[in-house]
This record gives sequence, C-alpha cells and structure tokens, in this order.
Amino acid sequence: MMTQAFYTGLSGLRSSSTGIDVVSDNLANVSTVGYRSYDVEFSSIFEETLNTSSLNSGQNSIGIGTYANAISMNETAGELIITEASTDLAISGEGWFGVQGTSGEMFTRAGNFTFNADSALVTPDGNYVLGTMANNIENGILTNVVDSLDLGDINTQEKLEFPNTLYSPADPTSIANFYGNLGISDETRKISASVIDSQSNKNELKLTFTKSEVQNELGTRWDVVAVTSSLDGESVYDTQEGVVEFDETGGLVSSSLKTIDNNGTEVEINLGTEMNGVISTDSMAISGSSSSDGTIGGELLGYTINMNSEVIATFSNGVQSSVGKVAVYHFQNDQGLERISGSLFQETSNSGEALFYQDENGKNILGSTVVHNKLENSNYNIAAGLTDLIILQRSFDANSKSITTAHEMMQKALQMDA
Repeated sequence: MMTQAFYTGLSGLRSSSTGIDVVSDNLANVSTVGYRSYDVEFSSIFEETLNTSSLNSGQNSIGIGTYANAISMNETAGELIITEASTDLAISGEGWFGVQGTSGEMFTRAGNFTFNADSALVTPDGNYVLGTMANNIENGILTNVVDSLDLGDINTQEKLEFPNTLYSPADPTSIANFYGNLGISDETRKISASVIDSQSNKNELKLTFTKSEVQNELGTRWDVVAVTSSLDGESVYDTQEGVVEFDETGGLVSSSLKTIDNNGTEVEINLGTEMNGVISTDSMAISGSSSSDGTIGGELLGYTINMNSEVIATFSNGVQSSVGKVAVYHFQNDQGLERISGSLFQETSNSGEALFYQDENGKNILGSTVVHNKLENSNYNIAAGLTDLIILQRSFDANSKSITTAHEMMQKALQMDA
C-alpha cells in the first residue's frame, strides 16, 4: 500500500505538471490575436475496492492517482477589438481563415492581414491568405468592374495576389443628355457636354441652336449644329447638323440630330421627349445643362477589404471593383484540428476536411459574418488562468509532499523491521 502512495503522488505530479504547462501557454498567449485557449480534463486512473466488515453493508474504494484525460480547445469567441486598418478582419461566428505557407495549408482565426510589397494579402508571418480571385485583371489592366464576388469551389481557392500597378481603362461616353429652355426669341443658344473618348480624353460636345428661317405654324423650329472637339478647341473630331421642332406648348416633337463621332466613338445625342429635356417656351430662357455617361481611365490608388470580405481596388477616376474575396472555411469537428503554433491549425482525420457552407441554391457562402477594421482577441480569461495556476501549483506541491511522506513512512517501516 505504501508503494501505491508513490504511484499516486507521481501521477498527481504528472497531471499537475501538464495542467501547469497548458495554463502557462494560455497565459503566454493572452494577447495573441485569434488565439484559442485550451482546457485540461482530469480523470481517475482506476479504483480498488476495499472489503469492509460484515457490519458495514457498504463498500469503500481507494484510487491510485489521476491523469490528464484530454486537452480540449475552448471554442468561445474572443472579444472583438476595433482597429484602423481595413485589412484587419474578424469572424463573427464559427469558421476559419485559410492561409498557405511552408507548412502547407493552415487555418486561423487571426485576421491581422496586410498587403506586402508585392500586393499579396499575407499574415504577419508571411503566410498567404487564401480566397477567390475575380480574374478581372489582365496585363495590369482591369478588364471589367465586378460589383459583388461569390466564393468559388473550395478546391479552387488560391493566394490573393494583386499587381502593384493597375489601370482602369476609359469607359467612353455612349450618350449625352441635354436640358434647357431655348425660349422663342431669335437668339443663338449653346449647350455643352463633357464626353470621354476611348483614349481616355475628356472632350467637348457643343450644340449651337439658331432659329430656322421657316417656322412651324403652331410651334417653333430650330437649326442645330453639333461639334465634338478637344477641350482646347485645337482638334475638331466631327460636325453634325440637324433640325429640332417643338409644338405649341414648347415640348419637343422631333430632332433629326441623332449621333456624332467623338474621336472614334459614337455618341448618342439625347434632347429628351416632350417637356423633358430641351424645350422652347415663351418663359425666360434657362441656361442649358447636360449629363453624360463614361469615365476617364484611372490609376490604382490602393486595395482595401469591405464588409463582405472582398478585396476592393480603388482608382483615381472613382472606379471601384472587387478583385478577390477572402474565404471562410468550416469543419465538422473543430476540436479535431491540430495546433501548429500560436493561432495556426491544420486539419486532421478527426477534424474532417475543410468545407464551405452553401445556401438553398447551392451557392458557396461565408457562413459567418466577416467584419473589417476589427480583430478577435485571445479568448482566454487571464483572471481565471491565474486562479487555475495557483490551484495546480498547490496540487503539484501536495503530490510532491505525498511522495515525501510515503518515503518517510517506508524508511520508518524498514527501521522497524531491522
């Protein structure tokens, strides 16, 4: 029975030591972004039943120690901390970010990402963040604007890498709209609009209205000359002439002026309909105005991440486009993930393979809300950790004392035998 006391004490020392190691690791990572703490579960090794006197109908038992039965991950979400970087992400709910490094594909709750010198989205350790590329960049040119990007298949996720230099090409003007009251007096009226050509030049489309010599019986008729030219007027690209007719109310009836060339791009001239657009009434003439579509080309200003975890490229011409999307992975059993270091994990046979959640239409979705300008702090409670550390330390001391006591008792027993 004395030797059993040694084994009991030794098992207690091992269990307490394991517990101290786990709590110490938790405390060391109390400020680690995305850290998931661990809890130790202890169990009795086994118990031996002791026979008692016949006067006692019950039975007594004595255990011979304890052991660390399991070390389980605490899946409680950590506190979200507000930051100033749009590349800082936090997952509100379950799920993991995927990253790729020298150890292969890994998973983390730490979203303290940044763009490196090559405009790749990376972790502080240089691991590449995984996600879906929009595939709308070719030879440093944005090929099309993507307003919203869906997650691709899980086996197509790749490093989110983008060019340092990116150009948003010009979107030439296709239609110019004109507004204003020409009045009815015989005076020349002019209305201008800015129009963009395919070479990203901002040009001028000017309409000059003069009253026709032959008028309508009820309304008015105006001759109009349209000219497209460079802003300095040195280059004239096209000149078109037409006739515009209005009814007795001043509303537009017809216009023979339809389109004009803008340095290789056709532009539709829209004067409106009836009383919407250009009119001719006997009220005070109103200075004309115009609107047109199209944008000039733009240089890349930088990349940011929005609330849908999409990487957004912003250009000097005001154009914004999604160029990638950070993926959120899920597992059937998060407890089965193997921790590599800090807040990095790898999948195992116990965790199952990584998967994406899908909506009712079978489309891949994040499955949780990803918030930007925030980070998830460690989920470990430092106050509880310090308390656990004191308890485990006292347990270690008690088990150490039990071994010392058993040793002293054995020494006395040997002396008595002598």
